[in-house]
Amino acid sequence: MFESFTEIDIVDTVQTETPRSHFLVCGLGSLGQYCVAKLKEFGVSVSAIDIALPSIWEVNNVPNLLEELAIGDCRQPDVLARAKIQQCQAVLVVTNDERVNIDTAFAVRVLNQHVRLVIRSSKQNLNELLAQSLGNFAALDATQITASAFAIAALGSEIQGLIDLNEHLLCVVKCQITANHRWCDRRLIYELNNRHRRVLSHISHTSKQPTDLYQWETDARIQLGDIVTYIESQRIADSSAAPVISFLQTKTKRNFRKLWQEISNRFFGRSWLVILTRWWQSMAQQQTKRVAIIVGIALLSLLTLGTSVLKATHPQESWLRTLYVTSVMLLGSYDAVFGALNSSDTTPLWMRLMNLGYMLAGTASIAVLYALLTESLLAAKFQLVNRRPPTPQGNHIVLIGLGNLGRQVATLLLQLQQPLVGVSHTALEPNVLPQMPFVLGDLTNAFTKVNLATAKSIVVTTDDEIANLEMSLMAHTTNPESSLVIRTFDPRFSDNLAQILPSAEVLCVYSLAAEAFTAAAFGENILNLFRLHDQTILVAEYNIQLNDPLCGLLLAEVAYGYGMMPVLYHKSTQFTAELMPSDDTQLKEGDRLVVLQTINSLQRLERGEILPRLWKVQIDKALTKDAVFEGARTIARISGCGINVAAELMDNLPGVLRLPLYKFQAQRLVRELNKIQIKAHLIPFPHTGESDG
Repeated sequence: MFESFTEIDIVDTVQTETPRSHFLVCGLGSLGQYCVAKLKEFGVSVSAIDIALPSIWEVNNVPNLLEELAIGDCRQPDVLARAKIQQCQAVLVVTNDERVNIDTAFAVRVLNQHVRLVIRSSKQNLNELLAQSLGNFAALDATQITASAFAIAALGSEIQGLIDLNEHLLCVVKCQITANHRWCDRRLIYELNNRHRRVLSHISHTSKQPTDLYQWETDARIQLGDIVTYIESQRIADSSAAPVISFLQTKTKRNFRKLWQEISNRFFGRSWLVILTRWWQSMAQQQTKRVAIIVGIALLSLLTLGTSVLKATHPQESWLRTLYVTSVMLLGSYDAVFGALNSSDTTPLWMRLMNLGYMLAGTASIAVLYALLTESLLAAKFQLVNRRPPTPQGNHIVLIGLGNLGRQVATLLLQLQQPLVGVSHTALEPNVLPQMPFVLGDLTNAFTKVNLATAKSIVVTTDDEIANLEMSLMAHTTNPESSLVIRTFDPRFSDNLAQILPSAEVLCVYSLAAEAFTAAAFGENILNLFRLHDQTILVAEYNIQLNDPLCGLLLAEVAYGYGMMPVLYHKSTQFTAELMPSDDTQLKEGDRLVVLQTINSLQRLERGEILPRLWKVQIDKALTKDAVFEGARTIARISGCGINVAAELMDNLPGVLRLPLYKFQAQRLVRELNKIQIKAHLIPFPHTGESDG
């Protein structure tokens, strides 16, 4: 990467000041105001459009943050023109009406073919179609993207976040070190990093809570009372909270399904198997129809078998007569009783037993069909619904408020197989969360029905902040030991509530969502977010382009220069992605990278403010001849310098690597050199104050 050097040890790239970018926010509701405040943190100019001047400013000083405030319909071309649509780098359309958002997106694209479009929409299928049609487009659902933060907070455990990357499931774990912990006084921080785990933070009793990634010492020893937060991949069997027996049952079902597929493919052909499988799965929610079909198939099989047996034993009889006799047996051949008392009856015993068996099977089948028919008629007439599961007795989660956000949170908790009970003052449809116990009624009176005193977590997600406050105080009084998660909207209210209930997790929905919308406005694809140490961590995906500031960098430079943590790297020429990639990987055009980042690291990336390299490595001596060659390769691989530079250094020991490195990068280089019997150590590098490239 660095083939040669001038007389100066390293040339720092001086950042030239570029004109401020212009952004437009359509809709100044709660989310819109937060987006304006977040955008201004990047030092860009922001304009806004709203149908009317907001009556309440939930975020302080928003009017003074705006360069232009246009009052009018954001779908109208003249209104967009007043807001300088032609000069915009990105437009955020975040009104409360999704129809208005989509109409505005079309109007914006007509006026500006290249502007970045970010809209608020929960229509996933439509969003994918719009992305193909409009281009440079992103759609986010404020509720969906924040629901995971509430669900994780409700767990009240070490888990801080779950990240689904399709091929991998990553889990963020916050671990309090106890005296009997396997890491206590045995491991150094850097030793925890491997192909499946990366340390996010380390907080000892002497250190402060970190405000960014990589604010910990790699050589620190893990001690009693420390808090270590890390991200690690989960195995498929471990990613579910289901018991082992459920996993074994699932595995058995898979084996039977595989056997059935092989038989069906051989005798019936794959096309018939696909048709039958889809037809059967389409009735997954209609168990009554499935039972009726099974009974019908059984009766048809018995009818065919009986007709064949009677025709074989009485060849002189016609097929129609044998079919009639079999049908009579299934319906109940009562005249056979009187025939059995006749001494001249010569019917063989096996046929009498067959008659008896058919009578019993026919009677049972008809009884089942009558029962199914009666159930269907009663359900249709009285609209009977299936009863929900009973309320858990203890160690469960109480979810208060089942609006849009509450339902999203409930869905995630049920997927994690957490014991849960929902509380709402409005009834739920029978097909909405049918597996969740539900209590209907006044929220203040419902506490006696949800076993609140034995609950492990209480999550309050109604649309009324005052109601959320009331419910939270009542819940805290009844069960002060439980984890409390509260939904808020106003930042001042959030701060005050956090002081009243310091042990509660107070989450402001629009503040969380605004960070994702702001990141999307700069071109990032936001996959998820979670809360860690009172700040939001964004899970962002980058598709590396030729003119991208990340193109050509080592992952070490991406990580320590911008404060991002790479968790997934997919090389353009390979089919599979690499989890927890090495710092030595160099990004090239067409590569895909998924990182964890804070809003601070995003700001540094957008401004081109890569952090300076402040450390150098001095090589003292090589203990063996082979170490000289291996040392040159190691230095070139980790530092990114040319192999000729590294070889020259190893041929003239002792010496100092002229290329400054980041501290974590330099420490790793020293450790790797020590492994191959080369003595080296770190020395500080005096920095001129200019940011280096």
